[in-house]
Amino acid sequence: MKLSKYFLPVLKEVPAEANIISHQLMLRCGMIKQTTAGIYSWLPLGFKVLKKIEEIVHDEQIKAGHIPMLMPTIQPAELWQESGRYDDYGKEMLRIKDRQDRSYLYGPTNEELITDIFRSNISSYKDLPLTLYHIQWKFRDELRPRFGVMRGREFYMKDGYNFDLSEKEAIDAYNRHFVSYLRTFNRMGLQAIPMRAETGPIGGNYSHEFLVLANTGESTVFFDKTLLDLDTDQGKLHYNQSPEIEKIVERFTKPYARTEDTHDENLFMEVPEDRRIESRAIEVGQIFYFGTKYSEPMKAFVISPDGKRVPVHMGSHGIGVSRLVGAIIEASHDERGIIWPEPVAPFFAGLINLNYRDEECIKVCDDVYEELGANGIEILYDDTDERPGAKFAKMDLIGLPWQIVVGPKGLAEGKIELVYRRTGEAILLTMGEVLEKISTAHKALVKV
Repeated sequence: MKLSKYFLPVLKEVPAEANIISHQLMLRCGMIKQTTAGIYSWLPLGFKVLKKIEEIVHDEQIKAGHIPMLMPTIQPAELWQESGRYDDYGKEMLRIKDRQDRSYLYGPTNEELITDIFRSNISSYKDLPLTLYHIQWKFRDELRPRFGVMRGREFYMKDGYNFDLSEKEAIDAYNRHFVSYLRTFNRMGLQAIPMRAETGPIGGNYSHEFLVLANTGESTVFFDKTLLDLDTDQGKLHYNQSPEIEKIVERFTKPYARTEDTHDENLFMEVPEDRRIESRAIEVGQIFYFGTKYSEPMKAFVISPDGKRVPVHMGSHGIGVSRLVGAIIEASHDERGIIWPEPVAPFFAGLINLNYRDEECIKVCDDVYEELGANGIEILYDDTDERPGAKFAKMDLIGLPWQIVVGPKGLAEGKIELVYRRTGEAILLTMGEVLEKISTAHKALVKV
């Protein structure tokens, strides 16, 4: 994409309403624009990152055997009245009526709707286990929406739901989601620590949050430092091998790790002092097991192998897709701007023409742009007439993983400058060497 043809409304000044770095940088980079309190338009650059994150979430869910679908944003109130949550949920739920005076709500979550879908179509244990998920916009009427996309009212979320015959099988599903979340966040360049958490309005008696350490996090967390040394990649996995999955979960849940809602000071003091960490963190995902909390009142039953009619065991699993954009920025930035991990970067590299009037610079930039584009590598080409300093500042602000800098001085020696944004390392290479290095880095990314 050529910058002269792109829509990128970059701001020079930090907006007064932005209190945390991710909100500041997303506004300055032209990623979002506030429509009203806690609700944002996702502009082209922000939308690209959002979709990159969504693709990773989809990929890891499908690898785990979960089936994608799509549910509506508007739900009938009677489903929530049936489960008993319509009045319990509180003022965060946006309640609305249509022209026939029928009651609806803008969905804050989908336990009731998915249970209705299940009970309308599944009646036998032979159709179990089943896990369905979708990625959809949600709405929760926060009292004080703040921190940009980190705590807005409208947000983009993956929520999944498992249906199993027994508690044991449901815990197997819980463990499968646990491991898939470790892999998902790892692919985004994040170290998300699983911690025992409260279940909140979702309900149930078993839950873990996945949290990214950040000074601006909304939660205080307490954990054993050994968790930071555990490998979240896990290599190749077979999700149908429950014992293998269970061992991974045990490895991550054995050390002490709790949010402030479940924190036990006495247990925490049993951790050696040099390993005790108290920090702030950002929640990016949460998983729940809630048994028959919804299936019993909503009569989501199946015929068991012994012929009995029994309620299914359920769990739910959420990932804040839009929230992750902010969380990644909070975890990966410097004084100059964002530092995007390669898998979620809006463009893989930025191409800077230091002299837009120089014919040789134009030719070389065009050749680089065309060659990389032909290999499926997304490039943001700054072909504008801005000063070099402004171009460098903009590229640093946007934070693309690689910068390719073409100028008359370098070309006089047959060289192009290649800069790695994360480290700031800059090297002079021939055009062929630059193309090879960028292509190699991109191929490694694609193979993940």
